[in-house]
Amino acid sequence: MSKVLVIDTDKRHEYPIHPARARQLLNNGRAAIFRRFPFTIILTESLPNQTVQPLRIKIDPGAKTTGIAVVNDTTGEVVWASVLQHRGFTIKKSLTYRRQLRRSRRNRNIKNVKPLLIKATGHGTRQSCRTDKYGFANCHCAREKIHFGFQTGDIVKALVTTGKKIGTYTGRIATRTTGSFNISTKAGLIQGISYRFCKIIHRKDGYGYAC
Repeated sequence: MSKVLVIDTDKRHEYPIHPARARQLLNNGRAAIFRRFPFTIILTESLPNQTVQPLRIKIDPGAKTTGIAVVNDTTGEVVWASVLQHRGFTIKKSLTYRRQLRRSRRNRNIKNVKPLLIKATGHGTRQSCRTDKYGFANCHCAREKIHFGFQTGDIVKALVTTGKKIGTYTGRIATRTTGSFNISTKAGLIQGISYRFCKIIHRKDGYGYAC
């Protein structure tokens, strides 16, 4: 599996560590989450006897995807890997998509490492209004992009304690000026979640992430 990226108290890169070691540091209060994607922790105190070995970034560009790997040249170990899916190409049929994934897995050299799938999604649209199927404007886009501290595309965790939708939901949100948001989760779309129940875990950055 991919190792966890680490930075020290001065935000300088340390050698990546095993996820179990990262959980131990987080549980003991010796580290905190610095970034969710890619998952990075920041140390609250320096680690003793920490050896920093030289690492090299290897990039395998392609027409639709680009493979990115961080390799230890001394041992040949792949410590972190990801697959970046380019924007501009859409897959028309699900069978074609599955075939490409199988082909990617067969050709992948990155052993016992599960890559983080990154998809370029962009930062929205410049359209000032939406149109119906005949091309006539039927609604206008709000100029204000941030509502109650949130914007469409943020990844949030909502802990709903009252109402008909009690539960915990994690996913990307679509904001509304009313404060009633929609959350796209793995299980489907959850509508009408108040902003008061939402907590941001990752700000919108123009990319989608999946394991």
